[in-house]
Amino acid sequence: MAKTKWTLDPAHSSVDFSVKHMMIANVKGSFTAFDAVIEADPKDLTTADISLTIDSASIDTKNEDRDNHLKSQDFFDVETYPKINFKATNIVKNGENEYSVTGDLTIKDTTKQETLAVEFEGTGIDPWGNTKAGFNVTGSISRNDYGLTWNSTLETGGVLVGDKIKISLDVQASKGE
Repeated sequence: MAKTKWTLDPAHSSVDFSVKHMMIANVKGSFTAFDAVIEADPKDLTTADISLTIDSASIDTKNEDRDNHLKSQDFFDVETYPKINFKATNIVKNGENEYSVTGDLTIKDTTKQETLAVEFEGTGIDPWGNTKAGFNVTGSISRNDYGLTWNSTLETGGVLVGDKIKISLDVQASKGE
């Protein structure tokens, strides 16, 4: 089957993350403004062209002070680096509807190769006759690899913010013309 252009449906998609706080709990957040370019046969992603752009200033952890700190030069420095980008470079089928997607992730001025797990959730027709496809994406990255190194040592030992960031995306896309 030929590649088809798919348009991201932001009302039915999400870009979420979690990170350890004080080494004992997880803080969760999301980015609320993002877009993707997807050209693919959803039943065989191995030849897909996929790129994702995230507005770094759209970070939302449900705490305004924390969000402002995350937007500052200590973390994302959104004034200088307004976008986070991911561009797939290699896609491997691991099993029925399961893939490993490797690509270039750019946060601030650093680009590193990262691999994410993608599960194709299927396709369906909405009440207006539009074909939709669903995908679940998971993985983790080291925030320190991207210069997001601000931290504070705890009196009890350890650090305030963990290094490992767990990533989860739920993507729904509409089949193009």
